[in-house]
Amino acid sequence: MKSVVFFALMYLIVGFSLSANAQENPYILNVEILQSHVESFNVDDAEHVVNLISNDQSLDWLASNIPLFECPDDKLTEVYYYRWWSFRKHLKETPQGFIFTEFITPVKHDGPFNSISCALGHHIYEGRWLKNTVYIDQYIDFWLKYEQKQPDSKFHNFSNWLSDAVYNYYLVKRDTAQLTALLPLLDTEYQHWVDTRSLDNGLFWQHDVKDGMEESVSGGRREKNARPTINSYMYGNAVALQRMAAIVGNQPLAQKYKDEANRIKRLVDENLWDSAGKSYRTKLAADSSLAPREAIGFIPWYFNMVDDRGEFAKAWSQVMDTMGFKAPWGLTTAERREPTFRTRGSGHGCEWDGALWPFASTQTLKALANLLSSYKHHGDMTKALYYEELRKYAESHQKDGKLYLGEYQDEVTGEWLKGDNPRSEFYNHSGFIDLIINDLIGLKPNDEGKLVLKPLVPKGKWKWFCLDQVPYQGKLLTVLWDEHGNKYGKGKGLRVFADGKQVAFSEKLTPISVDW
Repeated sequence: MKSVVFFALMYLIVGFSLSANAQENPYILNVEILQSHVESFNVDDAEHVVNLISNDQSLDWLASNIPLFECPDDKLTEVYYYRWWSFRKHLKETPQGFIFTEFITPVKHDGPFNSISCALGHHIYEGRWLKNTVYIDQYIDFWLKYEQKQPDSKFHNFSNWLSDAVYNYYLVKRDTAQLTALLPLLDTEYQHWVDTRSLDNGLFWQHDVKDGMEESVSGGRREKNARPTINSYMYGNAVALQRMAAIVGNQPLAQKYKDEANRIKRLVDENLWDSAGKSYRTKLAADSSLAPREAIGFIPWYFNMVDDRGEFAKAWSQVMDTMGFKAPWGLTTAERREPTFRTRGSGHGCEWDGALWPFASTQTLKALANLLSSYKHHGDMTKALYYEELRKYAESHQKDGKLYLGEYQDEVTGEWLKGDNPRSEFYNHSGFIDLIINDLIGLKPNDEGKLVLKPLVPKGKWKWFCLDQVPYQGKLLTVLWDEHGNKYGKGKGLRVFADGKQVAFSEKLTPISVDW
């Protein structure tokens, strides 16, 4: 009963503007665009599992919580709403607050209430765009204040980039009091990894299975290898902790993490960068050799850890090479020229030796977006290539002619390799929404007092788009592009509105940066 009452109140408060008449509503899009998608999704779903919000309740909950979006690409629009609709399925109310599950059904390695920490970073990046912040607030508290204190805690079963995700959530919400309260807990969390995963050379090690990437070409379930994953996560967490400490005025802590981030970056470049093969690779504990190329070699760009030099940008040429990572259905997790590519498929259900994993696709696409948005040296990468791979990712959300999201996929046929295993349906182990909002549309939250937009929509690709009612630093933003000015009635160009008032404009689909 408590959750029902809470939901009803939340809908009345947050969703009131959606029921206002056209003269009172300062926004561009209305709930009808969402309704048609939700009705279609509901019809195709047997709904074997119901958590907090049922399919029947989903339209109301989504209408009062998510940014609306439309563009000329029907597939991107459809999958945008499908991912929100699926994300809602994993929202669960527990005695310890709201959480988001990873598997729709319980699994043997889950923790309390079917919780798993592996995709925690993805969940926060996606959920930071919800209008009602209570869900992510309580989800973060669940892990930091409750779960890890349990005798059988599973929190540290997987690597994570929690501090980075919390900081990026803060950039959207701007709750300094919350940040102040979380900082000591995140500082302690960082130290846990220093105490348990440090190598003698100063890098961090991890079993591939504890990265959520078992049966890989770069390790094993017992090998303590220095992987680009955990080292990038620790760098990202250190940078986030530095920035959070500076925001709350703790300069000694900020300096500590600035030094820590610089240390990790130096060691990663010295030890994990293959200057001949132009890629970041896992260093094997057995003989200190470097493992074959994998998609995890792009993760350093996810956290903007890589120097802005042409030598490093050359690593990205492999996403255009069909013997590298390029495949018909997306970007593979290991390079296709690797002799052991896709050879570990017998006797296990989670092979990361080449097949497509949405978890990895999210990381690689985010890293590529950062390269294009934050770096001058792009190598051969273009907005058009990013769009092509993002759209492949969207197209991969299918099974037997219907929308589907599972664990991992054949790179040539698109077949989901867990078959009809119930646990794989609606697998909440990746992101997509943030790739649209933060990267393709290019809304870049920051703590510098500016509103920054860096669209990655290729020139001439779309004549119009609208991202509407995006919660951002206490306001609801509208971002729209209207090449000819006749789609939305606001005139030609790229415009940003805050609570209906125009705050930024560009004649062309180019970056915008204005004081906020």
